[in-house]
Amino acid sequence: MKAAVFRAFGQPLAIETQPDPTPGTGEVVIKVGRCGICGSDLHATGNPHHLAPSGKILGHEWAGEVIDVGKDVSRVKKGDRVCVLPLSGCGTCASCLAGEPAWCAARNIDGGGYGEYAKTHERQCFVMPQSLSLEDGALVEPMAVGIHGVAISGLQPGARVLVIGAGPIGLATIFWAHRMGAGKIAVTAGSRRRESLARDMGADVFLDPAADMAQAAAEALGGPPDIVFEAVGATGLIEKAVTAVRRRGTVVVLGLCWDPDSFIPGIAVGKEVRIQCSGFYSAREFEQSIQPFERGDVIPRTMVTDTVSLAQFPDAFEALRERTHQCKVMLNPWS
Repeated sequence: MKAAVFRAFGQPLAIETQPDPTPGTGEVVIKVGRCGICGSDLHATGNPHHLAPSGKILGHEWAGEVIDVGKDVSRVKKGDRVCVLPLSGCGTCASCLAGEPAWCAARNIDGGGYGEYAKTHERQCFVMPQSLSLEDGALVEPMAVGIHGVAISGLQPGARVLVIGAGPIGLATIFWAHRMGAGKIAVTAGSRRRESLARDMGADVFLDPAADMAQAAAEALGGPPDIVFEAVGATGLIEKAVTAVRRRGTVVVLGLCWDPDSFIPGIAVGKEVRIQCSGFYSAREFEQSIQPFERGDVIPRTMVTDTVSLAQFPDAFEALRERTHQCKVMLNPWS
């Protein structure tokens, strides 16, 4: 099979021929239909202190068709179209049995979606309803990140919400906050490029990027936000979130930042701010993220701004390291 392979820091992904995967006990092989590019993969290939291993095939936002099954596979069969929960665990510990593989001692974030075929365990496969496209299936993972962040925020009906960032995770957060009862949602980002996307997802106000965040949010929402979701992962944004949130409010950190950061604890302490980090999701939340697509809610599809072939993929991947008009770029390894 052909796949986009990470080799070394500073080098683009290499399109290589790799052995076709074969399933072991409980495993399945999937013909990848679509795989989204996640910002965490850009981090894993672009931060010299937190690099993926050389030879790794990344890509964890993927969906496709089961083409081969190993021994003792019963949940899926050949021909099933599935989206894949990329969090693997031992399958037998209390966390795994509770549908929380993120907290298994053997947790791993599986990749493989940047190739023509990929292998995974059957318990990580969720059969897609016929109404879903492969593109929809590849959006389930980032949508699950958003639903988990909103779920653990403690959002109450009518809450004032500020979302920092209008990338895929910020947009997914807006989508779920709106549908889970937020009263009014304001969004801020480095530019207005995704204002229409944010509004489509459920945002009421898109703040002027040049304005003072705390003041602009309070004016737009009718008071300081009850919850601030930081969905960018850039230094300085936790401090801005703490400054903007109301007294005894909540800051949810969804953005992945590997650089040292700081804020003034006294401000957070004086306001009794709750800072909650959010990194994963449960199997239940992953499955819940299929439901909007099944109900015919096509709004999340608007995040997909380009689909590229394997030949185009290394250049498309590298282009996302800089500011771009793209939102969610997907790989179709068969185009």
